[in-house]
Amino acid sequence: MGKKTVGVKKRLGKFYKQNRRCPVWVTLKTNRKVFGSPKRRNWRSKTLKV
Repeated sequence: MGKKTVGVKKRLGKFYKQNRRCPVWVTLKTNRKVFGSPKRRNWRSKTLKV
């Protein structure tokens, strides 16, 4: 990470936060209709345009 610029690090941090699962309380409130996040991404299969 030492060679990456600040803008790239900020964008990587944004993608890192987006890659979380849906909160449990949302799943319970919607009776399991909302289960996963549509923006979930696997680090091996999907490349990012950072």
